Amino acid sequence: MNQHLVDEAATLHAGAALGRALARQTAFVTFQGELGAGKTTLVRAALRALGHDGPVRSPTYTLIESYPLSGGQVHHLDWYRLGGASDLDGLGFRDLLAPGHSVMVEWPERIPLIADHADLAVTLTYAQDARVLSAVAKTDVGVQLLAAWMTEIA
Repeated sequence: MNQHLVDEAATLHAGAALGRALARQTAFVTFQGELGAGKTTLVRAALRALGHDGPVRSPTYTLIESYPLSGGQVHHLDWYRLGGASDLDGLGFRDLLAPGHSVMVEWPERIPLIADHADLAVTLTYAQDARVLSAVAKTDVGVQLLAAWMTEIA
């Protein structure tokens, strides 16, 4: 999937579509992109679509923000400041991947051995006049999620 995001409204639309898709299928999703590319904006819009109406904080300093929702939990993590996979043990990362939980990770390239197990990998890059959102399904769950997201984003 490739989608041009010409402005913040387009990024919010794509994120909301992801949230509606996640309402059908929980998943482990990674978000890669430079600073300011729109990773947190996508996650924030997805959480809003899932029914969260409070603040959505970037987990840059807290490392993890969890959101209990009617359909399950969503955990938003930032791996930028982590040194390696052993740091995830202290966060209880394995427990976050429980049934009924979705996990959204920014800066997955910091711990590629774990990120490679994501269901869906989302990348945001800069183009001349827009950002380009690319998504690749890496598991059967990811294939289902990506299909639902493409339906929702249309």
